[in-house]
Amino acid sequence: MLTDAQRNEYAAKGYTWPIPVLSADEAAHYRERFEAYERRHGGWYELSKGQKLYLLQTWVAELVADKRVIESVADVLGEDVFCWGTSLFVKEAQSTSYVSWHQDSTYWGLSSADVVTAWIALSPATLESGCMKMVPGGAEREQLPHSDTLASENLLTRGQEIQVEVDDAQAEFAVLAPGEMSLHNIRTIHASEPNNSDDRRIGVAIRYIAPHVKQINAPDDSAWLVRGIDRYHHFIHETPPKADMDDAALAEHKRIMQLRQGVLYRGVDGKPAHV
Repeated sequence: MLTDAQRNEYAAKGYTWPIPVLSADEAAHYRERFEAYERRHGGWYELSKGQKLYLLQTWVAELVADKRVIESVADVLGEDVFCWGTSLFVKEAQSTSYVSWHQDSTYWGLSSADVVTAWIALSPATLESGCMKMVPGGAEREQLPHSDTLASENLLTRGQEIQVEVDDAQAEFAVLAPGEMSLHNIRTIHASEPNNSDDRRIGVAIRYIAPHVKQINAPDDSAWLVRGIDRYHHFIHETPPKADMDDAALAEHKRIMQLRQGVLYRGVDGKPAHV
């Protein structure tokens, strides 16, 4: 649950942090489960493309549905909440990967700005490791033009980059300890620098939406109702896994990703990365 100061900050700036949601031991536990998944399956990217891993792995589903996370999200979205997606943002130690200035809303095809990303740190997100940086402005900010760079080191789907000058002097840095979370609005301009530290920078980005939001770039889309009631029926309902990588989970993920690819990767050549 957010404090009054955090609610006010989110309303004024479009973001707030740090929000403690996991203990240090819990964060270490989830990091170990993620890295065990990597070891067992030879990497996490090729199977899920970084998308909707909560349909394959119970540890991600646990994070998505954690009441400490959901209560904070409900403070800005309202009592009824869908999870629309997840992404993993992994910057290896001493890597050159970065995220350019962008708005999440650019290619998601969602009808409203009632969308928030909860970004949970499983390792230290510091200035040295390339934590997120954001400039003030949330739901009231207009959608700005972007261009696709397809830069190989850019972690975004298209290497998309905002086509207006961003005042770096306004940027605030989302420094997070493992187990802490930030929230930012779909219209908030944000970016991150390379990881110059000796540890991986691992973050789980969970995209939550209010049920009245619609998908306008495709005939069908899906989401997982994690709190409250769906009064609008704009999204096909998803089912989280009963066990990691079981047959039902693999089939559900394949079905859902066929819907989502047409939204996120429309017109993209080559291997897409994160969103």
